[in-house]
Amino acid sequence: CFSPQAFDRTVAKDNSLAVGFFQRGFVHLQLEMYEAALSDYHMAFSHLRKNPFIDYKQLGLRYILYAWEVLYSLAAAQCRLQQWQEARATLDKAVVWRPEGRTAILDMALERVKNRLFLEPMQVPLGEFFRPRKKEVEQLDSKDFLGKPKVISSIIPNDEYFGFEPLRPQKQGFYEPSADALQ
Repeated sequence: CFSPQAFDRTVAKDNSLAVGFFQRGFVHLQLEMYEAALSDYHMAFSHLRKNPFIDYKQLGLRYILYAWEVLYSLAAAQCRLQQWQEARATLDKAVVWRPEGRTAILDMALERVKNRLFLEPMQVPLGEFFRPRKKEVEQLDSKDFLGKPKVISSIIPNDEYFGFEPLRPQKQGFYEPSADALQ
C-alpha cells in the first residue's frame, strides 16, 4: 500500500519532519524491516525536540503527532526485534509523555510486553494527506517585489560625488554637490 521511497523523498526534502520519519517507520514495520523502523522512530522522537507534540495543521496535515505515540511505535519495533526489556523501558518513558489520566492504552501495552506479545504501531489515519491551504499554494508563484534592476551612471565626466540628495538643476560642465550634501 505505501512505499518507503515516497517517504525517503519526503524526509530528504525536510529532514526535520518528524511525521515523515514516523510514517516511514510504520511502512518499514509493515515490510518487516525492523531495524530501519527502529531508526526512523528514534529520528521522529529526536525531531520532536522535547516537545510533547507537533501540530501539523499549519502545514496542511490535519494531524497532531504526540511524543508518546512515537515512543509506543518505537516499542512496537523493539518487540518485533525481541528486545523486550528495551520495549518495556520505552513504554515507561511513553507514560511520562502521555497526558495525565489517559494511560489505559499504555497500561495494556505494558501488559502485552510483559507477556511477550507484539504491539501494533500507531500511524497517521488513512486518508490524511498534506493539503496546503489554497492561499498558501497561490503564493508559491515567484513575485518580483523590487522590480527590474536599473543601472544609473553619471554622464558628467568629472563627477566624483556619490551619495543621495534630492534632484536639483545641473550646472553646465561640472557637477558641484550642494553645501548641505558635503556635510
